[in-house]
Parts: sequence; C-alpha cells; structure tokens
Amino acid sequence: MKRNNNHIHWYPGHIAKAERKLKEQLSLVDAVIEVIDARIPLSSCYDNISGLLKDKPRFLLVNKSDLVEQSELVPFVEILKQNSQTDVLVTSVKNSKDINLIVKTAQRLAEPKIQAIMAKGLLRRPARIMVVGLPNVGKSTIINKLTRSSKTKTGAKAGVTRQQQWVRINPQLELLDTPGIIPMRQEDQNRAVKLAFVNSVGDNAYSNDTIAAKLLEVLNEKQKNIFKNFYKLQNETDLTVENIALERKWLSAGGSADIERTSGYILKDFREGKIGKFILDDINN
Repeated sequence: MKRNNNHIHWYPGHIAKAERKLKEQLSLVDAVIEVIDARIPLSSCYDNISGLLKDKPRFLLVNKSDLVEQSELVPFVEILKQNSQTDVLVTSVKNSKDINLIVKTAQRLAEPKIQAIMAKGLLRRPARIMVVGLPNVGKSTIINKLTRSSKTKTGAKAGVTRQQQWVRINPQLELLDTPGIIPMRQEDQNRAVKLAFVNSVGDNAYSNDTIAAKLLEVLNEKQKNIFKNFYKLQNETDLTVENIALERKWLSAGGSADIERTSGYILKDFREGKIGKFILDDINN
C-alpha cells in the first residue's frame, strides 16, 4: 500500500501472495468464520469470498457491535443473510455469552465433512476451523475469545506442514491459530475510504487529514450533531477539522489550526468509540 494524494492503493503483488497463503490454509480446515466490522458491515465484506472458499462452509460474524446502535444494525444483518445465504451472528469484545453459539455453528457447518471422513472408515476427529477477515475487524479478538479457556496447542498433524499449529477449543473443535487475512482489490475509493475510517487500511496508504475530513463529510445529520456535541461546537458552526482544531485550541506554531494533529485525534476518538455509535454504510446502496 502507499500514499498517493487522496487515493488509497493496494499492491497487487501483496494481494496475490496473501490469497495464495489463504488458499493453502483453507485446505486444512472444514469451515471458516468470516469476521466483519459492524461499523461498516457491507464495506468490510470480501466481494470474492465465494471464489476463494469454493465449497468451503462459512458463516459471518459481525464484530464490534458495541460500537454501533443495535437497532440500526438489524437491517444490515438481514441484508448480509440474504447476500451470503449463510448464518450471520453478532458479537463484540464485551460479550462472552455468545461463544457457545459461535462454537456450535462452526461445528454444525463442519459436520458434513466429518461424516464424509467417517464414511470412509476413519475415526471421528474434531472439526477444524479458521478465522478470516480484513485487517483490524477483530480476528484476533475472536480467536482470543474462543481460546480463552483452552490454550493447548495440539501440534502438527499427519499430512499438515509443521508450521501450522492447532488450538483445541473443546474435544469436538480445533482452531487453526494462524488467522487467514483476506486482502481486497479495491477499485471503489468510497469503500476504501470507509476501510480507512475503521483502520482496516495501513496508515501509510493515506493522509490523516484527508480521511478525517472525509469522515466528517459522510456523517448524516444525526451523526454530525453527535460529533458537534462531543467537540463542543455550536450548532451554527460547520463541522470541519479546522473548526474542531480552533475549538480545542489545537494550534500550530503560527496560531493557525493544526490540521494534522486534529485529524489524528478525530480518527482516534472515532475508532475507540469515544464520540458515539455509528454505522457508516448506507442501507440503500
């Protein structure tokens, strides 16, 4: 990735390498958990996931749901179910009660493969799953939640490279502990910008001031008011990076608004959920 004016770019070579690695890992598992970000539930999906997974069973896990209004997330979950034709579960780092449902869903999707193995006269083995998703959607959080009560690595398996380590979640389920990272060929700059909002794009691919300004631009009227209240802007004051800098007295040496510093704070405050709860995708697009 690289920074080039206002555009966000991916290196094709890196994409190809990551997709090859993902396909190698997929051959080792029975089912896949695809993690997406609740703040951009449509934009954080991978368009060609079916092409990559082929007939590998998967379900969607909408993570970071604590950073959005639950009532606003419901219609997006319905769209995801229609588009993916698979289970869609909602979770967050603060919710551990859903672990059993995640595990049971993974086991159910892997069961046909287990039955096929047993039909060949082999003994039943635990289901094997892998967690995939774009950067910073919370793959590591999901893996940590699943493995919190059992960190026993079962080591290399017959016919499996020694570099691949497995963690036993329970006697019926094992997790490949190297998370698959799905890259994205991103020609849609509007979508690329949304990925930058939630830090799913390396910060060397964009300028903070450009992304912070675009974040303020895409907010609807309700969201803009929440931002204004957080940064203590008057209702008649336009919501801009410059005005936020002046209100907070984040100034450069010459007394003008420190745009770079302010942009960094805006993105940090948004990403950490300090400002409020937002879904930045449009249900109608």
